[in-house]
Amino acid sequence: MNIAQAKDEIRHTVQAYLKKDGEGNYRIPAIRQRPILLIGPPGIGKTQIMEQIASECGVGLVSYTITHHTRQSAVGLPMIAQETYEGETYSVTEYTMSEIIASVYRCIRDEVKKEGILFIDEINCVSETLTPAMLQFLQCKTFGNRAVPQGWIIVAAGNPPEYNKSVRDFDMVTLDRVRSIDVEADLDIWMNYAAEKHVHGVILSYLQLRKKNFYRIETDVDGLRFVTARGWEDLGALMQMYEELGIPVTEEIIGEYLRLPEVAEDFFAYYELYRKYQDDYGIREILRGQAQPAVFERLMKAGFDERLSVVNLLLDALKEPLCQLYETKRFTDTPESEALAAAMTHAFDFLEDAFGTEGSQEMLLFVTGLTMCKEAAVFLAMNPQPKYMKYNEELLSGGRRKKLLQELHQD
Repeated sequence: MNIAQAKDEIRHTVQAYLKKDGEGNYRIPAIRQRPILLIGPPGIGKTQIMEQIASECGVGLVSYTITHHTRQSAVGLPMIAQETYEGETYSVTEYTMSEIIASVYRCIRDEVKKEGILFIDEINCVSETLTPAMLQFLQCKTFGNRAVPQGWIIVAAGNPPEYNKSVRDFDMVTLDRVRSIDVEADLDIWMNYAAEKHVHGVILSYLQLRKKNFYRIETDVDGLRFVTARGWEDLGALMQMYEELGIPVTEEIIGEYLRLPEVAEDFFAYYELYRKYQDDYGIREILRGQAQPAVFERLMKAGFDERLSVVNLLLDALKEPLCQLYETKRFTDTPESEALAAAMTHAFDFLEDAFGTEGSQEMLLFVTGLTMCKEAAVFLAMNPQPKYMKYNEELLSGGRRKKLLQELHQD
């Protein structure tokens, strides 16, 4: 399943496990609350969805990457205690509380959340000395001699063996005590997430055109080469800051994040072209209603890659003032909101003049981009745009949208 489906499954499980009867007892007893084992390739957002689920369910979250731990920090340190048996006192080895279990109690105390999620990442990549403790954790919900508190649900995540040489297989006893969910990288789901997080527009534009380059892992004579969702998001954050500071984004910098040379080279070439289109087409002039006649002539001859880039450049230019208005909460009756409404109108006029008034792929992409942007959704709710409402109804409804997307993918 994809990461969005996995998020729903985990959220539903949390809701079910935390359901209580009239006497305040959990309807599903702790012994029947199987830990969730989330298996998927690195960098697809497993950690992020845990943060989202905890927030949406109103519960605490304690998160650990287990490969950073030793057996002592996970299980606790040995200590000598005194016990009396049949009238005689003996020295007995016990263990201090695990750092991980202590963090759960700390969350309960500091955040006043008695229920929550204990998330352990990279659980199948632990060292040989820690493996028995991890098996005990999944089977018995304990670290050392300390149990995970009631009301805290265990979610563990790991990578399939093809992505990590350190992966250790779980035995049948362990697998029979967990709920295993396999997750795959999914571009469409990530694109929705990326739009919400304002990942750099050139990345969204590029991946719409080069879908196969979203997530790739290859091995050749030079070793492991890869491109991951995490790499795209982290690269986007750096690019935005570099551009703001006037620092050039080079192919070498891109290659530090996209570790597959052919993808890094291809993306850099597209990035250079994308920036050139911004000047060639006069995006700011278009949003002021001053598009030059030569622009329409050029678009008539342009390939789909170029047309899509222009649409995404228009969206990029609109998102900046949209975010500014969203932060100030001044959506109506201000010079800024009026200027933004006019810019949207000019964008729709331009797209109609360039591609026709009948539903086009370019208009579909533009309307979809606005719809996926939360700041645009708030602005449009408070400042209704007739053309947005018209094309939103025509292009994003059922069969029409599906047909246009199929045509787009064929291009």
